[in-house]
Amino acid sequence: MTDSTVRHRITLLTQADCAFCEHAKTVLAKVGADHPLDITEIDLTSEEGRRLGAEAGVLFAPGILLDGEPFSYGRLSERRLRRTLKAAATPAPTPKQ
Repeated sequence: MTDSTVRHRITLLTQADCAFCEHAKTVLAKVGADHPLDITEIDLTSEEGRRLGAEAGVLFAPGILLDGEPFSYGRLSERRLRRTLKAAATPAPTPKQ
């Protein structure tokens, strides 16, 4: 696991019989081995799932919210997720005085 102590909240919006949803779960498990993730899975056809999907602009499953913000929908890119988490863990440079 990286030295990042920041836990990221992942909301995974899924639906039944969704191959991309299974792919997303696999990617999240792999990435979760290197980055601390709190993953919540919500059925996109539930009332809460429909609300979150509409607010995030998720057109089809799986929808991924990262720390409450829309990240992706459809096939989850492991590379993009890792880059985003790495960037979030890198402290911003301090301005020189």
